[in-house]
Amino acid sequence: MPDRTPSEGTPAGNPLSRLPAAAVDGMLAVAVGAVTTGTELLVAESSGVQPRLAGFAALLCAAASLAAAGRFPAVTALTVGAATPLYYVLGPVDNGTAWLAFVAGSLRLAADGHRRWAYTGVGLALGAFASAELVDAELGRSLAVLGWVLAVVAACEIVLGRRDYLREAQHRAAEAERGRDEEVRRRATEERMRVARELHDVVAHNISLVNVQANAATHQCDPQRTRAALETIRTASTETLREVRRTMGVLNRAGEETMPRTAAPSLDQLTDLADRFTAEGLPVAVETAGREVELPASVGLVAYRVVQEALTNALRHARARSVRVSVRYGPARLRVSVDDDGCGPEPGAVEGAGIRGMRERVTALGGSFSAAPRPAGGFRVVALLPSCGGAQGLCDGRGPSRAVRPVPRRHGRGG
Repeated sequence: MPDRTPSEGTPAGNPLSRLPAAAVDGMLAVAVGAVTTGTELLVAESSGVQPRLAGFAALLCAAASLAAAGRFPAVTALTVGAATPLYYVLGPVDNGTAWLAFVAGSLRLAADGHRRWAYTGVGLALGAFASAELVDAELGRSLAVLGWVLAVVAACEIVLGRRDYLREAQHRAAEAERGRDEEVRRRATEERMRVARELHDVVAHNISLVNVQANAATHQCDPQRTRAALETIRTASTETLREVRRTMGVLNRAGEETMPRTAAPSLDQLTDLADRFTAEGLPVAVETAGREVELPASVGLVAYRVVQEALTNALRHARARSVRVSVRYGPARLRVSVDDDGCGPEPGAVEGAGIRGMRERVTALGGSFSAAPRPAGGFRVVALLPSCGGAQGLCDGRGPSRAVRPVPRRHGRGG
């Protein structure tokens, strides 16, 4: 049994817990010494017997040893274990309070977790009493002594059990606190990653459009086309600012500032997204298939962001001439695919932040994601997301419940 930890097992509301352990032990020693010696004088006077110095010395030694219980448990155990039976051998009267130092010392050692020393004192006292009874046996006295010893052992076990329970409870509370802190850190990290993905999708998409139009305006001499390009730049930059403000609004924890309140993008805005890219010179065809269902807001947002990022990559990197977006509703899954006829990434190219962000978004909802060159040329992005029919936790009240409208059907545009 490991030795004690001084602060363990001490009730927080106990006034004595605010005092040093040595001071508490000293107070206990003084109190026990006063009770036992005072009772010895009263019993001797009432019996008409002259008290013996040896009996007083045994009582005082047992009481004084309690002051060392915290720092020197062995001294306390051996002293109370020997002094108590010694008093009954040397004292002129039978003073029942002589057991007080023995009981207090044993319980004090048990309270500090010194199981070995507590039972060493009990064993020493029991051995001394047994030896005395062999010399002058008396059944009633022997049973009384045995009863006292057993009562002390039972009390020590109760104290030790309570101490172990309190220590385990403190351990569980500390583990729970650490678990809560880790959960808070994990959620904060996930929130930062989500905001970073939102900013990447919004800024990368709209800045790409601004870049394309700025290049077009630079190389064109037609005032009408230049004006149209600048108007597109103005619209794209305004939308970028609005999206950034909406995304950063989640960080406004205090709620003191008034942030713009706009709905998150979803599949019902997919046609407008395709129109913008088509206007920039990248024809986009949107197709839908299957029985359309209302989707959870989180699924609609992720599907929209996947298409947006795939179109942005096709415009910026793939030099694609056309793109086809396909949305297929299934009984349990929503399949979104984006196929372009561009050049695709070079062999061995490292996966970019855009594709990595799309994959993280899709897998966070329990879906699957793939992005790879097509055998016939070009590049294909496919996202499988849980639809309302099969998204447990998204449509059964345990997750986001706000639904979005299905994407409007349109066939054969720009292909």
